[in-house]
Amino acid sequence: MASLNVGNLGNLGDYLREQRRTAQLSLRQLAEAAGVSNPYLSQIERGLRKPSAEVLQQVAKALRISAETLYVRAGILDEKEREELETRAVILADPSINERQKQVLLQIYDSFRKENAAEAASGPESGPAPGPVPAAAPAPDADEPPSS
Repeated sequence: MASLNVGNLGNLGDYLREQRRTAQLSLRQLAEAAGVSNPYLSQIERGLRKPSAEVLQQVAKALRISAETLYVRAGILDEKEREELETRAVILADPSINERQKQVLLQIYDSFRKENAAEAASGPESGPAPGPVPAAAPAPDADEPPSS
């Protein structure tokens, strides 16, 4: 039977098969772990079916890989969105910082992204070329008299 390979689905199917084999899982084992039928998973791997984001998430969880990577391969998400989501996920999952710190980091991250998007939209900067930031002069010691 010929594969339809609609759009990126062949690429997705090939990638899923490769990940499944790397994880040393049979098609039946992965289908069971992901909560989908064996024939349905087989059709996804052969590029005959387009899985929903929910199914992709279940498969990703069973394979212990990023769901966002599968979303990109399925054409649900573009690469830039995936990178942004992964960055956010890493910040939110970090156990060494508290919730307030996570929120502050995400706000800073968002502000940098907005600033860079605005700069990219307005074209090349009219200011100096970006480069290393010069080190600030050390503050005078409070015990030393100011130099004249």
